[in-house]
Amino acid sequence: QVQLVESGGGFVQAGDSLRLSCAASGRAFGTYTMGWFRQAPGKEREFVAAIIWSGARSFYGDSVKGRFTMSRDNVKNTVDLQMNTLKPEDTAVYYCAAARSTWSRLSNEYDYWGQGTQVTVSS
Repeated sequence: QVQLVESGGGFVQAGDSLRLSCAASGRAFGTYTMGWFRQAPGKEREFVAAIIWSGARSFYGDSVKGRFTMSRDNVKNTVDLQMNTLKPEDTAVYYCAAARSTWSRLSNEYDYWGQGTQVTVSS
């Protein structure tokens, strides 16, 4: 069992940066694939990024590639999402997720979810 709590959301201007964090509690955090997803009003949940258990590889959705960077600290049991050059279309609730299996872009492959944190980007 893993409990996930996101933080760091807020209201920013287009072009600004924001860093989201996800704190995990529970056993064996270092064995989980971790992911970030987002959901805007009226839209489906969208894959943002994922990172394998060791942190050696990360993967990104096309809409954020080159702007967002995901990292993890298996000692502190945290994952971060550094978001640069934010755009109004990045506005959404951002969710941290954990998967027991290999990384995936599919939300149904993830076993545990946080409550989400709101990111609003104004033009």
